[in-house]
Amino acid sequence: MFLNILVGVVLLAVLGVMAAGMIGLARGTDARRSNKLMQYRVMLQGLALLLVVLLMSLLRG
Repeated sequence: MFLNILVGVVLLAVLGVMAAGMIGLARGTDARRSNKLMQYRVMLQGLALLLVVLLMSLLRG
């Protein structure tokens, strides 16, 4: 149950970072900030993928 909620929270964080990046891109903000947001998005997506794999392995066994 806890892992399900954690996956949902991480996925919402990915969505938030993506939205912030798109808003920043539309406004034409600093390139460094866009790069940082992209790095955060990639890290969060990796974490989400790892959590989903862990969840699937726990459900399988």
